[in-house]
Amino acid sequence: MGQLNQYTITILGSMGGVAKSILSILNHSATDKNDPIHHIIVNSKLVLIDNNQKTMDYYNQLFPNLIANLIIVQFDLSDLDKFTELLKSTNTNLVIDVSWADTIEMVECCNKLGVHYINSALENTAVDLDESLYGFPLTERYNRFENKKNTFTNTRAIIGSGMNPGVVQWMTIKLLKANASNPPLACYIFEHDSSFYKDKNIIDPKTLYTTWSVECFLDEAILSYPMFVRHHLPLYLYDDVYATEFKVTVGKKEFYGCLMPHEEVLTLGKLYDFEMGFIYRVNEYTTELIRDNLDDVDDLWNWKQKLIDPSVGEVEGEDLVGVLLVYNDKEIYMYNTMKSTDIFQKYKTSATYFQVACGIYAGTSSLILDNIPLGVYYVDELLINTQSNYEKYLTYYMQDFVFGENNSSDGLLHQRMKRIE
Repeated sequence: MGQLNQYTITILGSMGGVAKSILSILNHSATDKNDPIHHIIVNSKLVLIDNNQKTMDYYNQLFPNLIANLIIVQFDLSDLDKFTELLKSTNTNLVIDVSWADTIEMVECCNKLGVHYINSALENTAVDLDESLYGFPLTERYNRFENKKNTFTNTRAIIGSGMNPGVVQWMTIKLLKANASNPPLACYIFEHDSSFYKDKNIIDPKTLYTTWSVECFLDEAILSYPMFVRHHLPLYLYDDVYATEFKVTVGKKEFYGCLMPHEEVLTLGKLYDFEMGFIYRVNEYTTELIRDNLDDVDDLWNWKQKLIDPSVGEVEGEDLVGVLLVYNDKEIYMYNTMKSTDIFQKYKTSATYFQVACGIYAGTSSLILDNIPLGVYYVDELLINTQSNYEKYLTYYMQDFVFGENNSSDGLLHQRMKRIE
């Protein structure tokens, strides 16, 4: 790891919402001597890269405890020579990638130099530009990365360590270990994000609102087919994502969400031979807008896109994310819930972005502190194949989890299905 005062962390996409949340956690870490990586952060350089960078004043207002450690840079990460040269000149030890840069290209650069790497999701610019891949963009990103994954042998990298993918794999493995003698019929990742502005007067017409990248959300919601995994095989419904809903029950909470393609479904589905899917419901306003425009979803790409930002107005609701193990006669679940009204007071960010940042923080801490063998890991692989202390680091900032059991089962996906007329 070198001398502590020489450790350098480079953050890609530093102007984005996830980066803001990560920096907020690190800003707290810098003054909290009990924080697992406090001693690293106070002695580290933080290099912040964005293609639309702001001034140091912006960062000083939000992250005053980090300001003496910051270096800000502006350039497009598609310039791989410039990126590689920056990694060399700054002696970067670890890259936190929360940008839209091509994941394979970023890992290749880090692998050449022996730099650690972590991100929250797979990105592939070639896939994004290829209209022939309509309906299957995530699977194509995953397959292309899988074809390269085993060639990266000079880096320690964690792929997809946000909330989902990321923390949900930890939840899944935790529940599976606790019930090791009783394998489930299925495992469903679920999310119900009811976060929305309390004051409806600030809502603009012909505008789509979500708590994270609207464009990435639309990629899952209207540019993809519903996908799940069974017997290690990705299976698709030839239908609109929002044409069908699936029931989720966790104790007294019940909701219907849409079946969407997600990285953790593919990675967990590769490891385990039971039905795997991701069921997601966003705020009712956005849900209704998409349903009302299913006959012309292409038109939605032309609408304005806005993040639900607690700095703009008070945000009601919560983001509930968890895991459900399904049996013939019962269901076992675990979830975390955060409210933007609570998170914003302390961290000046939204609940959704803070949940993602907690997963990035856990993986980052593991790369810094743990003896992780060389190679590339999804979070489930990290937990199964290494001695990572991911749980210890995660639960320093994400502490409230609900565990429970339903004394009956809603069944497999085909039994949970409700067609939207």
